Amino acid sequence: MQLETYISDLLYRYNCVIVPEFGAFLTQRISAKVHDTTHAFYPPKKVLSFNEQLQTNDGLLANYIAEVEKVPYQIANDKIAKQVKSIKSYLVEGETIALHNIGDLILNSEGKINFEPSHQVNYLTDAFGLSQFTSTQVLRETHKEVVNDIEEAIPLTITPEARSVKDNAAKRRPYLKYAAIALVALTVAGFTGSKYYTNQVETHNQIAQEEANLQLDARVQEATFVIENPLPAATLTVEKPTGNYHIVAGAFRVEANSDKKVEQLRTQGYKARKIGKNRYGLHEVVYSSHTDRLEALKVLRSIKRSHNREAWLLVKALD
Repeated sequence: MQLETYISDLLYRYNCVIVPEFGAFLTQRISAKVHDTTHAFYPPKKVLSFNEQLQTNDGLLANYIAEVEKVPYQIANDKIAKQVKSIKSYLVEGETIALHNIGDLILNSEGKINFEPSHQVNYLTDAFGLSQFTSTQVLRETHKEVVNDIEEAIPLTITPEARSVKDNAAKRRPYLKYAAIALVALTVAGFTGSKYYTNQVETHNQIAQEEANLQLDARVQEATFVIENPLPAATLTVEKPTGNYHIVAGAFRVEANSDKKVEQLRTQGYKARKIGKNRYGLHEVVYSSHTDRLEALKVLRSIKRSHNREAWLLVKALD
């Protein structure tokens, strides 16, 4: 039974889903927001959290499982209890429990469960179909600043004594008013055209640079190198690390530090390697990877006793 599937279904409709004798998954609605720096728009969503104190069975999860699987309520409760027992045993062994579309659970040094929610699914049904997008920055004051500059350069002053004379002149010569409007319009159009021309030049330069790079790559690929006295070919057998059970030595924000850690562990006899970045952007380094879980746990216990008490087991399928 995939317990996370049923929990995920209920999170769309309820703000609290209790797993008896384990804890509760809670949701809290947050409004849509705009990032000030990246100009990214985020739709409203439900934020997931986990409360280990709420363990009393309210019947919601068991009733839903009984309805979907067409089994009695008590059998559904027994299935939940069996699944919870299995999850707790893996947590005690130091493994990370990944609940699909919900988040990851891990036991900390104090024996408490830490929960890292997944950001792949938005459980807010009101936001269905809405996704994150980034917009270009809107500049609303550009034309206004141009007009203000023109007004400062060519001030127009009308005194009360000359108002009647100027009114009569304006009636006789209305083309002056239109000429002033045309001057402002031409100035604004010229500024906009200049900006457009600059953007066109930048686009042209970028396309030309890309074409030059493609031609350079093509020439490099066509080049041939002749070696008169080649060395004999050597055949090496390289063992490719496999397995979904990884003993984690650490995670580093700077990739150079992760490379140093790998070299250090290899000099100590471990089959250390990097397995990529985690969801926080940290470069993960492992002592070794294993296909068998019991073998991985045995090696983990040995490493904790002799080398690193902070090592832990990660269950993850690599691409």
